[in-house]
Amino acid sequence: MALDSIIPAWLRNRSTKPETNGGSETPSGAVNGSGPTAGREAGEAAGSSGGFDSPSPDLDSPPPRENLLSAEAELRARREEIVRMEERALRDLESAKTRLREADRRAEISDERERALDQAEREVEVAHQARMTELEAVSGLSRAQAKKILIKEVEEEASHQAGLTVRRIEEEARLDAERRARGILAVAMQRLASTQSVESNTYTLHLPNEEMKGRIIGKDGRNIRALENLTGVDIIIDETPETVVISCFDGVRREIGRMTLEKLIADGRIHPASCEAAFEEASAKVDDVMIEAAESALLEARVTGLHPELVRLLGRLRFRTSYSQNVLDHLVECSNLAALMAAELGASVEVARRAALLHDIGKAVSHEVEGTHAAVGARLARRYDEVDSITHAIEAHHNEVEPVTVEAVIVQAADALSGARPGARGDSLEQYVTRLGDLEEIAMRQGGVTKVFAMQAGREIRVMVDPGQVDDDATALISHEIAAAIEREMEYPGQVRITVIRELRSTRIAR
Repeated sequence: MALDSIIPAWLRNRSTKPETNGGSETPSGAVNGSGPTAGREAGEAAGSSGGFDSPSPDLDSPPPRENLLSAEAELRARREEIVRMEERALRDLESAKTRLREADRRAEISDERERALDQAEREVEVAHQARMTELEAVSGLSRAQAKKILIKEVEEEASHQAGLTVRRIEEEARLDAERRARGILAVAMQRLASTQSVESNTYTLHLPNEEMKGRIIGKDGRNIRALENLTGVDIIIDETPETVVISCFDGVRREIGRMTLEKLIADGRIHPASCEAAFEEASAKVDDVMIEAAESALLEARVTGLHPELVRLLGRLRFRTSYSQNVLDHLVECSNLAALMAAELGASVEVARRAALLHDIGKAVSHEVEGTHAAVGARLARRYDEVDSITHAIEAHHNEVEPVTVEAVIVQAADALSGARPGARGDSLEQYVTRLGDLEEIAMRQGGVTKVFAMQAGREIRVMVDPGQVDDDATALISHEIAAAIEREMEYPGQVRITVIRELRSTRIAR
């Protein structure tokens, strides 16, 4: 380094004391009048010339002691750093050699293991082939045949397990659906409370006095005949005091007849001409009553935008009954039930509500137009611009066509729920009497039966047999045959108890 050359040169120059330009000694703290700076310049000059083998004329004074100490310290520090770097390099080299030797050793071990595994695989394959050959010889099957049989068995087992899983999932889904359906129906029934009254095909009209009966009949019965011909109802006048009964299966005609007769009784003048005037006035008033009833039903069912002709037909159902249940009240109840169930199921509430209100609209004209009331109602709805989802629900509510929408099924459920709940519908008097007569007739067909009594509204019949023709053992056979005939030929709610009575009396007179 340059510093190694500066020190010997400075020692040689120290033996001679060159003179300065001014003939006087240069101060020890300065070289050429520039101090440490001059020393550094001298060192640089010496370094650039290749060393200090010959004294430099520019180096007039030795470097300061502080510079020498600093240079020595820097030199030692650099040497120590070089030594440390060499030691680190040696350690790194040794570590790399060690890792390389370890990697070589592991590679050799891995190669040995791989060769051992290859040898073991070859031995296993040889043993497997020998085992397969032995098994083929013992079983009499080739490998392909055994594989085919095994695959078939696995497929059958998998198919069986899949069938069990599918049946289990279907059963769980069915139970869950039934549970949810019961919950939806229960919620709908709990949220809906509607009044219900049993309708009758007759109307009893009270008269102010007995004299009014004669005036209604008129001379030679001309007044009552004129009334019956105009209104289409039957006017029944019997011995019941101050009472007239109006009977008709058509509710509209029955209502017109009632209003006509009430107006005539209030007026007091009853003759064929006044009957015609009262009939025309009553007919107009009934039309207004029907429109008002339809509008009230629409308001209660919250349905808007209905065609005026459909509103008129809906009003006619105010005087129509089905198993003693008023049809218009039934439609309003169905509409509210359908809306509740549609909301629970996430279906269209408006479609369900509207379709349920119109599903029996065909009953207003079904006796005048050929076809079932469901088909007639669907045609009417299409004629008056109802959408397809509404007409389909009307047409499918009795499964005459397959329901394909959720709303159609909801209408079916609402119809069944409204009609089947306890107290909603009941048998008419004629059906009740007919059922009792059928029970007695079935029992009387048995041999040896003398009398039959239907009791408890047809839920029990007592059969009297001739003891001369029927013994005690035959009574059990007769009761069994009567029960079988009732189950086969009749439809009835609940159960029917059959009691066969055989009574033998022996009377003697002691004298």
